[in-house]
Amino acid sequence: MTAPQSRSRRAIAVPLGMAMATALAFLPNVSASAADTAAPRAAAADATSLSYVVNVRPGHGPSAHVKKAIAEAGGTIVTSYDRIGVIVVHSSNADFAATVRTVRGVQSAGVTRTAPLPAQSTTDVGTPKVLTAKDVADVEAAAGQDPLEPLQWDLPAIKADKAHEKTLGSRKVTVAVIDTGVDDTHPDIAPNFDRDASVNCVTGKPDTTDGAWRPSAEESPHGTHVAGEIAGAKNGVGITGVAPGVKVSGIKVSTTAGFFYTEAVVCGFVWAAEHGVDVTNNSYYTDPWYFNCKDDPDQRALVDAITRASRYAEHKGAVNVAAAGNENYDLAADEITDPSSPNDTTPGDRVIDPSECYDIPTQLPGVVTVASTGAKGIKSSFSNHGLGVIDIAAPGGDSTRYQTPAPPATSGLILGPLPGGGWGYMAGTSMASPHVAGVAALIKSTHPHASPALVKALLYAEADATPCTDPYDIDGDGKIDAVCEGTKNRNGFYGWGTADALDAVTK
Repeated sequence: MTAPQSRSRRAIAVPLGMAMATALAFLPNVSASAADTAAPRAAAADATSLSYVVNVRPGHGPSAHVKKAIAEAGGTIVTSYDRIGVIVVHSSNADFAATVRTVRGVQSAGVTRTAPLPAQSTTDVGTPKVLTAKDVADVEAAAGQDPLEPLQWDLPAIKADKAHEKTLGSRKVTVAVIDTGVDDTHPDIAPNFDRDASVNCVTGKPDTTDGAWRPSAEESPHGTHVAGEIAGAKNGVGITGVAPGVKVSGIKVSTTAGFFYTEAVVCGFVWAAEHGVDVTNNSYYTDPWYFNCKDDPDQRALVDAITRASRYAEHKGAVNVAAAGNENYDLAADEITDPSSPNDTTPGDRVIDPSECYDIPTQLPGVVTVASTGAKGIKSSFSNHGLGVIDIAAPGGDSTRYQTPAPPATSGLILGPLPGGGWGYMAGTSMASPHVAGVAALIKSTHPHASPALVKALLYAEADATPCTDPYDIDGDGKIDAVCEGTKNRNGFYGWGTADALDAVTK
């Protein structure tokens, strides 16, 4: 089996009601974006302007000396996150980063992209079909279930349905969806939306204009789907989230083209840190490099900036949860061939050492790294893995041909809300991560004074130990598709085990 390659960690959307053969045809490229095959991008307004991060000593802001050096090197400061010492700069000087790195007081500096400002594509995964009235009418919900909940095999897979009999979670807990934007007008999201903790961070500087966190009609439905998986309200409409009583916010960090650049991600973590967020969900990797290598001064600066930001969010009380990725990579291997970087201009094959080159924020210290399982409870065909890298597993879906759910569910993918009031299917570690974020929110609801460290400890201790799937021949062709290393209690496919929502509210 060949692992799917992707431009970024965006899961494919498969509308409910679409023929199953069509749904399966999409799945082998589960995290790919339609932007890859879209019409060529228009020329950038400024063909040479790029964005940079300049990292200085935290807590003091840029000195007059550093500000002067930035200006002399042809840079314009967009914003400065003084508490973590990250400055966002625009410059058309190709030597800007190299010049500034020599300045006293600058600890690292790097360009955040290889494409000029701004990225120009206006198409991402397309617009999934909205559920029809007949689709909804064909589902028979039991008493106490939301209308589409019978199709959500993923909830009983982590005992979320049983957890909801105990509690739906606390409205004092907020989960921030750092993603492509959230449609807070959706009936499954509106009752639980936290406007004060929502923002648009795409430029690297917070935009608090009302609704700025929403995706436009041309943008991906990804963030809205993720938000619903976490906190879709139990209100007699549509689906039910893992933690339907907690609040959810939208922190938009994705360009219209679907790129998640460092300055936006830094802004997102800092915003979450300073607005009382308890959990962040990060179902993406930071473009344009799938892996950021410390021996490259530009990439090292990106790792530095996002590490500072994610650590700051954790220091302020947030548990950071991230998707492991959809390429069936062994992230604990000695070498990985990355064919997708840089993904905003011309990618090329490069062999990297994953112990020295990081998928960010997924592989950053302190981040909960989530692998995906399918309807049969085994690793999804696409899910990245790796002993010591994967912390926990949760449902992210898989091809129904590989893992078929028990009736009345009909699709092996994950059902969630789509912008504009509809619902549809998606799959990927992007869908697994919000399940864990939801369970973390239930733990925080049960233990309101728990630190991020304690929430993570409980998350791992309460997970259901899941032994290696050995041999792992997901497509049944007689060839091993991935190798799992480790013990029943901790291994490269499932980490500490499969997330358990019932234990989260009872222990």
